[in-house]
Amino acid sequence: MEKVKPKKHLGQHFLTDLSIAERIAKAVTGHGGVKKVLEIGPGMGVLTDFLLAQDWDLYLVDIDKESITYLNHKYPQLEDKIIDGDYLKENFEPIMNGPYAVAGNFPYNISSQIFFKILEVRNQVTEVVCMLQKEVAERIASPKGNKNYGILSVLLQAFYDIEYLFTVPPGVFNPPPKVNSGVIRLTRNSTDKLACDEKLFFRVVKQGFSTRRKTLRNAIKSMGISEELKSDPILDLRAEQLDVDDFVTLTNKIQRSWNQ
Repeated sequence: MEKVKPKKHLGQHFLTDLSIAERIAKAVTGHGGVKKVLEIGPGMGVLTDFLLAQDWDLYLVDIDKESITYLNHKYPQLEDKIIDGDYLKENFEPIMNGPYAVAGNFPYNISSQIFFKILEVRNQVTEVVCMLQKEVAERIASPKGNKNYGILSVLLQAFYDIEYLFTVPPGVFNPPPKVNSGVIRLTRNSTDKLACDEKLFFRVVKQGFSTRRKTLRNAIKSMGISEELKSDPILDLRAEQLDVDDFVTLTNKIQRSWNQ
């Protein structure tokens, strides 16, 4: 069976270090009592082998036809659990039929898009253990006040507890990326619903970071806030100085200003 060739347009960098693959697999805890794991972009199955060894009810999804052929040959026991498709476009609710964990070595070029998709199905995805570009991993795990703190930090931290687990050097991949990678774990927290309009919350967070060097007064002025709110001290701050609760508070203040 010929090996799969990494494809640049798919952002593929295949992990070759088995000890790192094992560490990633062991970081999946089954939070919330889940038994099902969906691996995104398994490639040639280096992580898959260790996930299978842990006896998860494992599903695989890959957009690369060559990988799908390889995986079907390598894992006949998975049968219809190998999904030929785009994670960003597939509806996994009927496929997974309940809560599940996500694992994978995420393609760098779509990692942020994957997390936005996870946010959409956050009540199904109880845990995420993944490797991605170190800079993005650090951003997601960053607390407020950190220069890396941004949109994904706030949105993901609203619904997940996030841990930065370890750093992975370029030399353990084929081909080696030009940057370090980071492994993080996201664990679904107890927040079922935010104490504000969630659609507006997402909008406020994105707008707040649209001009991150400016104060929130300037960043959100296009949202048509009231004169009274314009004088609120919270708007003297920059978006990176607000945590999730602060953004909830700001969202409610904006909502009230519209209703006045």
